[in-house]
Amino acid sequence: MSVELVEPALERALNKAVADVERTLDHLLPKPVDLEARVIEAMRYAIFAGGKRLRPFLVLQTARLFGVGEESALRVAAALEAIHTYSLVHDDLPCMDDDDLRRGQPTVHRKFDEATAVLAGDALLTFAFEVIAHEETHADPRVRCDLVAAIARASGAHGMVGGQMIDLDAEERAVGLDLNGITRLQQLKTGALIAFGCEAGGILGKAAEPARLSLKAYAHDVGLAFQIADDLIDVEGDAALAGKAVGKDAAAGKATFVSILGIDRARQQARMLADQAKAHLDHFDDRADLLRLLADYVVERKS
Repeated sequence: MSVELVEPALERALNKAVADVERTLDHLLPKPVDLEARVIEAMRYAIFAGGKRLRPFLVLQTARLFGVGEESALRVAAALEAIHTYSLVHDDLPCMDDDDLRRGQPTVHRKFDEATAVLAGDALLTFAFEVIAHEETHADPRVRCDLVAAIARASGAHGMVGGQMIDLDAEERAVGLDLNGITRLQQLKTGALIAFGCEAGGILGKAAEPARLSLKAYAHDVGLAFQIADDLIDVEGDAALAGKAVGKDAAAGKATFVSILGIDRARQQARMLADQAKAHLDHFDDRADLLRLLADYVVERKS
């Protein structure tokens, strides 16, 4: 966080979330022993390679709105980060984006090999469901089932995987998506897991429907703002700060929010979405102040 301008209260909360989630992941992930040690080493390499842990942060903050116990929230946060990390491991593969660098370090298929990277991603995905389904995540089996269903939707063909397919299909057919197409792609590829991060707190806390709808609307706007900021970083960013290669979208001729809207309009759109996101939190008064600060941070970040 030190390389970016982050409001102190948010920086403290983000840093605490990183420490708490990584401690939980270290406890829950298997240790690299026996004949399967290599795939476990790759899982741990991927998940402890850094990152801001924004999606787990959303779980922890929304869970606090409803008085959810910290251990329950941390387990769901860890599971969500495992799924996000699996998606990055697979996204970096030569058959997808073919990236050599992730979070400032060699990608998993470069550090190990392609087959190990595929298996490590598979293992992280299934690990997430094992964690959520465990009775220590929540005493109520209905809550656990609701969490499993929600994260499956967010991860699958009508969520993150579907968004990745739209992205690959557009690239292979060399067909530029319009603004509606880009928005749909990013709502699935990036926004679906962000939305689950907000939805999870309401599920854990058995929240009333109006509160859940407010969080869903917040997640929708923050997710799009996050992706527009990512597109801006790819155009204007520094690879050392971003922790990954920049300029790849333009080089590949991919349609992005920036390529369609231009830099200035894209930046204005991201700010408008962040402001809308904050307005959706009026239901929660000052209990949601960190979520409001996060909406601002999402559009101001450099990595």
